[in-house]
Amino acid sequence: MQGENLVDTLLTGGKTIEVKTDFKWINTGNLYIETECWYVSTNSWQPSGLSVTKAEYWAFVLADSVLMVPTKLLRLAVEIEGYPISCQIPPNQSRGYLIKPELLLQTNRKNPQSQG
Repeated sequence: MQGENLVDTLLTGGKTIEVKTDFKWINTGNLYIETECWYVSTNSWQPSGLSVTKAEYWAFVLADSVLMVPTKLLRLAVEIEGYPISCQIPPNQSRGYLIKPELLLQTNRKNPQSQG
């Protein structure tokens, strides 16, 4: 019943959700989690993505599936398992982390207090 209640709450608007579609995941096996982006107007790096989100959950659209995790679990997983990377594709340069979806689940198993 607890699982059904969570899904109902997520699907009926009880929680805020950041939705990301990662088209490269199918080839790389990694998710890209943005934490900073380059602002041309200020000529500087500014916090973005995971660094500033107010969403309670992040949903990753992966082909025909959706992986949804609590934001605090994602932050912990990125801190523990994330690989720092820069994306230098103009005009949307960004910095962030790569992480494999299975490492999100592994972090959740090892740190059950990070759930919801």
